[in-house]
Amino acid sequence: MSVREVSAPETRTEEEWRAILTPEQYHVLREHGTEWAGTSCLLPEKRPGTFHCAGCGTPLFATGTKFESGTGWPSFFEPLDGAVETQSDRSHWMVRTEVHCARCKGHLGHVFDDGPPPTGLRYCMNGIALTFEPSEEA
Repeated sequence: MSVREVSAPETRTEEEWRAILTPEQYHVLREHGTEWAGTSCLLPEKRPGTFHCAGCGTPLFATGTKFESGTGWPSFFEPLDGAVETQSDRSHWMVRTEVHCARCKGHLGHVFDDGPPPTGLRYCMNGIALTFEPSEEA
């Protein structure tokens, strides 16, 4: 089943999600999983461009907001306007703030208050939940 044969991201069934995502993407985006630190091919990505949701293609972060956090996951200090939403995550015996795609509600990662200026935030994202589209000048 191709992406064109499935419904809009907002109304996809779990069967449709399983058909278009890899098992690893499904685990992270739909089951709130986490990829292993240091495994994302997007960690060294520095070209001008935009990081998108791997589930629905929504633009989420610009390269200019990406920074090296030393955590092993792609990190950003600011999402694009209206691209992500947050909610409290009380799993794993702690309280964190979960970040998900505003369009398809796919789990992306978590946000912490130990990031660099100007926001002081660290959006710690699962690379497998993202795709990268270089800009034309890249």
